[in-house]
Amino acid sequence: MDIFLAPTDYQLQELHSRFNDHTVESLFLSTALDPRNGIMLFKIDDICKLAEKCYPNDFMEQELVRLRIELQHFEFDIPNHPELQELSGIHELCQGLVTTRKSVIYSLIDRLIRVVLTLPVSTAITERPFSIMKITKTPKQL
Repeated sequence: MDIFLAPTDYQLQELHSRFNDHTVESLFLSTALDPRNGIMLFKIDDICKLAEKCYPNDFMEQELVRLRIELQHFEFDIPNHPELQELSGIHELCQGLVTTRKSVIYSLIDRLIRVVLTLPVSTAITERPFSIMKITKTPKQL
């Protein structure tokens, strides 16, 4: 059993050192926007918490109230829309909202999706120089 626990503990420590609790929470909360299982994962409270906790500079307090109202309408409107029923990810939801012009009606939801989709890119851009620096400063093992 100890043979399996050591590598697992090491991997968990690596993941924990790379991703802080705030990042993990934002990724977890962003799954509430995932359209894969239809509307089953759609949780208005989690989505509002995502906007409030993870992106406080992107949404004013009045917009958070409007976001909740948009989400309530969105929850009933989207499952009945034929073009938006077979989506496989948040990126397709964003594209579908633009294609069907629902992004105009649900402007705050569209903005939140776009912010969530840019998170991996912005994180990768800042981590890349550190990874390169680590590779160049680490002496080669012969």
